[in-house]
Amino acid sequence: MGARVRRPEEFWDDGGMERVLFAELPDIALGPLDGRYRRVVAPLADHLSEAALNRARLQVEVEWLIHLTTHHILPGAPDLSEAEIAYLRDVVATFGAEEIAELAEIEAETLHDVKAIEYFLKRRLASAPQSLGEDTVLPRVSEIVHIFCTSEDINNLSYALTVRDAVQQVWLPAARTVADAVADLAREHAGVPMLARTHGQSATPVTLGKELAVLAHRLRRQIRRIEAGEYLGKINGATGTYGAHSVSVPGADWQEVSRTFVEGLRLSWNPLTTQIESHDWQAEIYADIARFNRILHNLATDVWTYISLGYFRQRLSAQGSTGSSTMPHKVNPIRFENAEANLEISCSLLDTLSATLVTSRLQRDLTDSTTQRNIGVAFGHSLLALDNVRRGLAGLDVDAATMAADLDANWEVLGEAVQSAMRAAGIAGAEGMADPYERLKELTRGRRVDGPAMREFISGLGLPAEVEDRLLELGPADYVGLAPQLVAHLD
Repeated sequence: MGARVRRPEEFWDDGGMERVLFAELPDIALGPLDGRYRRVVAPLADHLSEAALNRARLQVEVEWLIHLTTHHILPGAPDLSEAEIAYLRDVVATFGAEEIAELAEIEAETLHDVKAIEYFLKRRLASAPQSLGEDTVLPRVSEIVHIFCTSEDINNLSYALTVRDAVQQVWLPAARTVADAVADLAREHAGVPMLARTHGQSATPVTLGKELAVLAHRLRRQIRRIEAGEYLGKINGATGTYGAHSVSVPGADWQEVSRTFVEGLRLSWNPLTTQIESHDWQAEIYADIARFNRILHNLATDVWTYISLGYFRQRLSAQGSTGSSTMPHKVNPIRFENAEANLEISCSLLDTLSATLVTSRLQRDLTDSTTQRNIGVAFGHSLLALDNVRRGLAGLDVDAATMAADLDANWEVLGEAVQSAMRAAGIAGAEGMADPYERLKELTRGRRVDGPAMREFISGLGLPAEVEDRLLELGPADYVGLAPQLVAHLD
């Protein structure tokens, strides 16, 4: 029996709390990343989901507790044994479905996500004797949990950890795979001549490999920028002053405690913040990823155009079994079209993240909280696009014959070569080389010129014999300059 359609007012109860339609059917996803495309983006859930964020929060709280006790920062705090430290870290390592459910129950009471983490960890401290024996000191260190911390001390570090790992462990490997695939195609087809189309018009020939190498080079440059990205963190209290720290334990070097803790998490320490870490590093890396996305978008649209021109053929098995619901002959370039759309969505979100996160009113506002919950969505659409491009490229075959026929139909593109050779000959002292550009424009502009007509024109110019012979041997497919050699720059 189907679900009853509810009136709009039924989505809200008298207390203003939203009711969830289909709450009993958790497999029904609101968005495509958790539904249709879940398989492709699933690796990001280990880093950028709500559960992954809570695991990172738990990790930061545990490591802060360990840091303060093992470095004897707090007078009177007990030392932790290796077994107790291992127990604490195991709380993070075993954070799974049951723990997620338990944490959700705690948060339903606290109505505060970070406070729920604090209470969750305190429960584990209280139950430590069951695993470690009655002599364990862990129940006694309960009040060290979250000491001197504002929620943002935990959150900023947790986001830095999750974003760093998502970039390094999921997004970058996928990006490198695609860039390498483009580079491999460039090398394979380094010498395949192709008519260029500046402004969409016939232009000086290139090679397919050189054009793909340009895109691979651009993608790799952005990858290097992203690989060098800096992930900042802070742990300095409610307004970034170490106020509570200094009053409570004035003898400690709190800046050094903060620095060593943040760097111990393999993050870069930010010494000057308000209540929040300023998020500038996030804006920087999202801008770089958005730029990578836009270059990939450029590749997708160019490949789409080459497919439409017949320069690439698509293997049916790689693109899908049905090209059109009504035209059975079609093999649509759906991988590249889907990539375009997902890249545009990803860039829109990344741009919004970058613009929003760099601003916080005075010492703190909460605009970053909801904004950062969409980081995973932004990365998900980019990852989905990478998957589409990877699969699309793998299903292409080059049609060199079509490219050769296109070149042979456009001998007018040699006009540039002829007028440039005339200029060079005139500079070298040859007579009769005046107005080369105008003479070639009269021959070629707005009209098609075939091989015999071009050769007849060249023969009547009075060029030095060596220059004339060189030009008479030249065809559009030969006029590619150093394009094949330029691909070597990829290495």
